[in-house]
Amino acid sequence: MHLNDDLSRPVAVHAGTLDWVPSPAAGVDRRMLYREGGEVARATSIVRYAKGSAFPAHVHSGGEEILVLDGTFQDEHGDYPAGSYFRNPPGTSHCPAAADGCTIFVRLWQFREGDHAQLVRRPGEGKAAPPRDGATAARLLFDDGAERVLIEDWAPGAAVTIPNHRGLELLLVSGRLLHGGGALAAPSWCRLPAGHDFTASVGPEGARIWIKDAPLQHPDVLPIPERS
Repeated sequence: MHLNDDLSRPVAVHAGTLDWVPSPAAGVDRRMLYREGGEVARATSIVRYAKGSAFPAHVHSGGEEILVLDGTFQDEHGDYPAGSYFRNPPGTSHCPAAADGCTIFVRLWQFREGDHAQLVRRPGEGKAAPPRDGATAARLLFDDGAERVLIEDWAPGAAVTIPNHRGLELLLVSGRLLHGGGALAAPSWCRLPAGHDFTASVGPEGARIWIKDAPLQHPDVLPIPERS
């Protein structure tokens, strides 16, 4: 499957309008934003767990990055309420579930060779970062030099610009934006190749944005095994 896999072109997806696609696990559905591959794929998705659903235990051979959007995501290591962010590098494993249901943003098989950083940021954790013009708060979730991940709150009515020197990926977690002549409502996802700055006007309720500043695909991204 190939979906939004031309990394040379900007893309904006109104994720809330997409159909839910069943996963192999009962009660776990996906809205696919980006995908290269079959069931094992380099992918970015919004995943919904119905109340009481679970996904079988599995190893993250290509790494997994998650932001919890609503509800409480769970595994054998703990509970992760909305706003939690974590990185499960290649070789880690867990058995995810949601007793009361949840929705998460997930990036799979996008880790690079040698990236073994495992971390969990609970809501409000992470180092405070200087807010850009138009932002009221910014928190650094991860930065290892090769990529930088933040969560930012933008003021109602603000005009915001994010310079883009190496690639940007953004998820509108809450609120509304006017971007590229069109309106975006949460949850919406944008991806811009280097050289395309992100500019937006914020709606009257303000907005919360998850931002990854990094190459859209690392030169040493882990290869997906070929199916035999």
